[in-house]
Amino acid sequence: MGEKTNKNLKDAFAGESQASRKYASFSKKAQKEGNDQVAKLFKAASLGEEHHARNHLRAMKGVGSTEENLKAAYVGETEEIDNMYPSMIASAKNESETEAETSFTWAMKVEKEHQGLFKETGDSLGSNEAVEYYVCSGCGHVGLGEAPEVCPVCGGPKSGFELVEL
Repeated sequence: MGEKTNKNLKDAFAGESQASRKYASFSKKAQKEGNDQVAKLFKAASLGEEHHARNHLRAMKGVGSTEENLKAAYVGETEEIDNMYPSMIASAKNESETEAETSFTWAMKVEKEHQGLFKETGDSLGSNEAVEYYVCSGCGHVGLGEAPEVCPVCGGPKSGFELVEL
């Protein structure tokens, strides 16, 4: 693939991914404010942006076999843990941006969980046992089997966990 096209696909993938998540958040906010029609519009736009991102990723040949995807996910989490978040945490702390520092710190803790889960799952690929996953809406912590009474990362309540369903 051409260098410029590859860079453009990566940039477009990042932009569409961010727009999808942003619009999903806008949708939830509109719904909380009682603006259901606006919420539906944002949700529809979010889904459209998600499809754009998926198309760009496919064009980049960014999805491999399950084994390759688990390895790629592990490498990505390792990069975030070792390089991305430590410098972001330090900058936020240096600039006294406590909300950003907390957000980065929680994310890094959860990325370590993801890293471990990807490694364990990859190591036992083909013989993975069924388990329920519960995700904390506060920080993204993944609880296995059942939601904890209190999130070990952010302290959120059990009621803030969502069961992951396919």
